[in-house]
Amino acid sequence: MRFAAAILSFLLAIALLPASPATAAVSAAALPGGKSTYVISQGHLKAASQQNWVRLGTYRFATGGTVTSSLFLWWQRHPQARQRTGTKPDSSCTTTAGGKQTRPRACEILTAGGFTGAPDESRTGTYTLAGNVLTIRWNIAQAWTEQWYVEPSPDGKLARLDLKQSTLATHGYGYGSNAAVSTRRAMSSVKAFPGSLRQDLTSWANGKIVNAADDPFGLSAFRACTGTTSCLTYLQPSSNGACQKAGGCPNYGGGTSANVSSIQYYLTMISKTDRRDTLWHWCTCLAMERDEFCYTGNSHVKPLMQIIDDSGAFRGWVGAEASFSTGSRATDMLAVLRISDFR
Repeated sequence: MRFAAAILSFLLAIALLPASPATAAVSAAALPGGKSTYVISQGHLKAASQQNWVRLGTYRFATGGTVTSSLFLWWQRHPQARQRTGTKPDSSCTTTAGGKQTRPRACEILTAGGFTGAPDESRTGTYTLAGNVLTIRWNIAQAWTEQWYVEPSPDGKLARLDLKQSTLATHGYGYGSNAAVSTRRAMSSVKAFPGSLRQDLTSWANGKIVNAADDPFGLSAFRACTGTTSCLTYLQPSSNGACQKAGGCPNYGGGTSANVSSIQYYLTMISKTDRRDTLWHWCTCLAMERDEFCYTGNSHVKPLMQIIDDSGAFRGWVGAEASFSTGSRATDMLAVLRISDFR
C-alpha cells in the first residue's frame, strides 16, 4: 500500500508540473521579420479585365499567430469619384496665374474617393512562417491565401514584403516595423528625408499592364508651403516625354506652338493620426484644353501610406492609384506602387 501511495504521489506531482514550451497548447509565433505593423498595397490587375481592384492599408500581426487587416478598397465594379481633401496650398508654393509658370496652380488637392474616411474593410486571419516565406490565411467565406517573401533591411529597422502568390491579388508590396500605426512624420520631415527614394509601379490603363521599376522619385524638387505646412508642391518642367499633343492636348500640349507639357504635382497629408498621405498630379495642358484653371478631368489620384521604421523615421510610401474615369471603365487608371530607399 505504501508503494502504491508513493507511485500515486509521483504521478500527481508530474501532472501538476507546468507545461514546457515544446508541449504548450499554443506556442508563440515569430513576427514576420520581427515586425508587428505593416503598410500594404496590393491589387488585382489583369490586362483583359475591367474588374480590377486595388487595396491599401495595414496588416497587424500578433505573436499568437493571428493577423488583422484594415484596408481601403477601390474596384472597377464600383468606381468612386475623386474626393476633395480640403487642402489648398498657399501662395508660397503655388501660383494663381495660368499658362507657363514655375509653380503649380493654387488648386484644392484631390484624392481617391473614400480615402479621407474610414477603411472599407477589416478581416482577421492566421499566419505561419517557413524560412523567409510568410503565409496568411484569411478567415472569410471566400478562400483567400497570400504568400509573401520577407526581407529584413540591412539596418534591422524595417522589413519588406514582396508578394509571392495570392488567391486573388496579382501584385503587392508591404513594409513593416514595430512603430504604431499612429506614428507618422510631418511633411517637413518628409521634405528633409536625407536618402534617395526610388519607385516601383505596376499599372493598368487602356487594357494594358505597364511595369516600371527603379524610377527616381525626386522628393527634393518639391517645394514646402509656409502656410499650409501639411503639403508639398512641384511643377515638373515641360519635356518631350509626357503631355504631348497626341496624348489629349492637341492645342496646348508638347509639340504644339504653345508647347506646354509641364505636370502639376501635389503631395499632402490626409490624417494626423495615421499614415495616410496622397499624391495628385495632372498635365497642365489638359486643364488649358478645357479652359480650366484646376483640372476636373481624369487626373491621377494616388493614396499613400507612410513607411515608418522602428526609430520612427520616414522611409517612403506604399501606394495605390485609383483614378476612375469620368467616361468608360476602359480609361480608368489603377496601380500598386512603392516609393522607398529599401527595395
